[in-house]
Amino acid sequence: MDYAHSDTAVHVPATARRGGGQPTAAKILIAGGFGVGKTTMVGSISEIRPLRTEEMLTDRSTGVDDTTGVADKTSTTVAMDFGRITMGEGLILYLFGTPGQERFWFMWDELALGAVGAVVLADVRRLADSFAAIDYFEDRGTPFMVAVNCFDGAERKDPADVRIALDLDPDVPLVMCDVRSRDSAKEVLIAMVEHVLARTTAAVGARR
Repeated sequence: MDYAHSDTAVHVPATARRGGGQPTAAKILIAGGFGVGKTTMVGSISEIRPLRTEEMLTDRSTGVDDTTGVADKTSTTVAMDFGRITMGEGLILYLFGTPGQERFWFMWDELALGAVGAVVLADVRRLADSFAAIDYFEDRGTPFMVAVNCFDGAERKDPADVRIALDLDPDVPLVMCDVRSRDSAKEVLIAMVEHVLARTTAAVGARR
């Protein structure tokens, strides 16, 4: 299945750009459960060398970190991942990947400050691991979308069935992706930006 469309671009309205033609900068979180592909996504799309705060998994994590479905995982993010990409007409996205394990969730509040939106990565083999991130952004009122990372060997699910399983509101975008692919990861970010712009435009219209 091909998830890449490299000729797609996001259009940023002139009203969303800064005066004097300066680029608009926005902070996007990449969240989700342990081993779902957050670090891979930031690394595959960042135009700069990504900052990673990974540590090796040791015997001390046994019984603490659930590695079901990701038995080959040898390291984990303990603070954040950071990358940057320029998209469309003068839009710079700063990407912050959150740690996936519950013991590092205290970092989420700090990372969420100033974020305009969030991508929740999901793995169909462990959909329940996505609930914490979905609940977090729903409670904060942060615009978010779900991107299902299609791992090799994982059963392909109908997006409609995944939406039902995750109990998503109708206005929450859901896409299928392969975060190892730069083009596929870019498609996710385009959908995220368009979702944020649509939410912002609707909010402005409601106040008029």
